[in-house]
Amino acid sequence: MLSNIIDRIRLPFRKDKELYLSLRQIIGFYPHDISYYKLALMHKSMYKRNAKGKPVNNERLEFLGDAILDATVGDIVYRHFPGKREGFLTNTRSKLVQRETLNRLAQELGINQLILSSGRSQSHNSYMGGNAFEALVGAIYLDRGYDACMQFMRNRILAQMINIDKVAYKEVNFKSKLIEWSQKNRVRIDFKVLSQEKDKTGSPVFSYQVMLEGVEGCSGKGYSKKESQQLASKLTLEKLRKEPQFIDQVFAAKTERTKMEEEPVENVPSTEENNDFIIANPETEANAETAVQALERQKSKRDRRAPMYRQTEKAQPVADKEETDAEEFDLSDISAKEKSREDIIAAAEAAAFAE
Repeated sequence: MLSNIIDRIRLPFRKDKELYLSLRQIIGFYPHDISYYKLALMHKSMYKRNAKGKPVNNERLEFLGDAILDATVGDIVYRHFPGKREGFLTNTRSKLVQRETLNRLAQELGINQLILSSGRSQSHNSYMGGNAFEALVGAIYLDRGYDACMQFMRNRILAQMINIDKVAYKEVNFKSKLIEWSQKNRVRIDFKVLSQEKDKTGSPVFSYQVMLEGVEGCSGKGYSKKESQQLASKLTLEKLRKEPQFIDQVFAAKTERTKMEEEPVENVPSTEENNDFIIANPETEANAETAVQALERQKSKRDRRAPMYRQTEKAQPVADKEETDAEEFDLSDISAKEKSREDIIAAAEAAAFAE
């Protein structure tokens, strides 16, 4: 309480008084050089430039704050979980400094209300708060040093706003999220094994890569298949969100695959039944073959004679047709009188010489 009163007495009376008070409430102490914090809250959409014409915004402080966050949070996680492996520590730190967490912190701390930006940019940029949080950490580092950043993260953030144990053991199944996305969009997904080896201590290390429609996604390495696939899935999800070209490449491969699957089959299978399992009688088979050959010869002979019959029928008069019928049905050879053997031979000879 006494320190707060002293800080208020030392606070100079100026138009930035409200900003000082707001920052005191956010970071837990008053700034020494307010210009760093003003720059941390300046979004690039304001198009501010200095006397030399260079852009003035929080992007450089954001870069610095990102590095300081990794160092301070890594230190805190390392001390909080003694004996835990590197993979667990890395995963926990990633959850604490990921963009969604920083966005939520910026909203809860009231940083979003202090950002200077165009209204349109603020409504369309979902990462603005998280970026400003990183820039604010960079401003604290330049203004007060590393120890002040550590104090801010340990006493203000991780002690009051985030349950580090709950975050560490909360399982975020990025693989399930990626598979769910691929199923909704009917995209083929595979996990390709890149390597399976052992580290210096003899612990197995796995490396997997995500394949979407044959297009290479991101890869991940871990001490188990699950851990490596989780990391590869997380990085691939981030790539899908940030790189439209990658999504276009995946869906182009999907279009090519579905086009090939829809092409018709060239050779349509026959529906003729195969009866080769029946053992035929050799004699029956030979007789059937002879009958078929006889029918074919008869058909060939009929086909050769058919045109002459048709031509004769067209050219022959009706009267001739009657005469032909009369000759064809001659009854003169039919007699009730019995003929002797000599008569029959003599008639046959006469008929033969007559022709």
